[in-house]
Amino acid sequence: MRKICFLLFFAFGITFANNNPLTNQNEPQVGDVLIINTPSGSEYNHVFFPKLNIIAKKGKVANYKSVHGNHVVVKEVITKSNGNTYVILEKKDDTQFFGFVKKVRANYEKSLNSGEISIANR
Repeated sequence: MRKICFLLFFAFGITFANNNPLTNQNEPQVGDVLIINTPSGSEYNHVFFPKLNIIAKKGKVANYKSVHGNHVVVKEVITKSNGNTYVILEKKDDTQFFGFVKKVRANYEKSLNSGEISIANR
């Protein structure tokens, strides 16, 4: 009887160890789809968009409203020696941010925790 209980616990342990949703959140993969959310302040702190004065110099409207709700794709994952993970993001529809920026960089963990980006439902 004890062997059967041990076998059942072992089987359940292996089953739930493979389905841990936190491992998917902490490890970005190339091709993951993310959503850019509205920042808590007036600027993005962990998604590195151009500053508003640069956007205005290019002749565009100087605000970040055009990127709110955009779906972006992870094109590259960069892990630094200090433990930070950065991702290179491109828009899913292959257009440019603000009409002149093709790719942006973001600190993955910090931007997820601050709510600047979120993982899109598949």
